Amino acid sequence: MGQKTNPIGNRLGFIQGWESNWYGGDNYRDKIIEDDQIRRYLRARLSRASIAKIIIERTLKLVTVTINTARPGVIIGKGGQEV
Repeated sequence: MGQKTNPIGNRLGFIQGWESNWYGGDNYRDKIIEDDQIRRYLRARLSRASIAKIIIERTLKLVTVTINTARPGVIIGKGGQEV
């Protein structure tokens, strides 16, 4: 039997980018846990929005979350009330 690898690992850096873009520094563990909590919250809150990918980018004082979805109207809401 051959060794099975994750196909995303083969594509990183060439075809596909990372899902989190930041440098950990001293509190690397806390940031990974926070990323996981953000992803779980968004998937639970927006379960009907058909979320494909959540990308988290961090700078020193700013966290940017990009959500790729098939149904943006569910996230935005009527007249932009949810944003």
